[in-house]
Amino acid sequence: MKPRKVAIFDIDGTIFRSSLLIEVTEALIQEGIFPARARKTYAAEYKKWLDRKGNYDDYIRGVINSFDRFIKGVQYKTFLGIAQKVVNFHKNRVYRFTRDLTKKLRKQGYFLLAISKSPKAIVEKFCQELGFHKVYGLYYETDQRERFTGKIPFFDLMSDKAKILRRAMKKENLILKGSVGVGDSESDIRFLRLVEKPICFNPNSVLYKHGKRHGWRVVVERKDVIYNL
Repeated sequence: MKPRKVAIFDIDGTIFRSSLLIEVTEALIQEGIFPARARKTYAAEYKKWLDRKGNYDDYIRGVINSFDRFIKGVQYKTFLGIAQKVVNFHKNRVYRFTRDLTKKLRKQGYFLLAISKSPKAIVEKFCQELGFHKVYGLYYETDQRERFTGKIPFFDLMSDKAKILRRAMKKENLILKGSVGVGDSESDIRFLRLVEKPICFNPNSVLYKHGKRHGWRVVVERKDVIYNL
């Protein structure tokens, strides 16, 4: 197989204008799959973030804790049904810059690789709409009855996106020459260091400072304007 150039994208907040984990957790609560009290796990952090008195990391950490706690015992088929509803509703809620960039790179023959810390099942459904070739997301274990156990195998691997990129390169015969990477937070720095053309898109302060210090491209999309900083 001929080696292919790779373009690697974070998904939540980089292509999708929200978080797949947040949206699927909210949907599970609304559908009665998760109890209403599941929202209390992150309600305070959410309000602080909305009021700009807290930070997004605390909010998303609360959502993660809620999802990890209440997904145990849920039927995999039930989760897939909710995930599909979420994707159907949110599939067009993407940033124009990254949406158009994925289309451009795909036409140029790039292998599109997505890495997300949202559940793999919903990330795959979302990325199918965008034409990604390979998707990495958190894998949640199921038992013999196809119910979630609450365990997350390969969590250590998923915590390092650079390792995932190297793994994908070996499996898919990918090369870094001409490679492109797009991320929005400090958790993306490790894989952005590996690619030839790193892009900090709507970055948080840590990634912004790191990107500017190393001469990386910084792009911000606000309303109908795309800024190169």
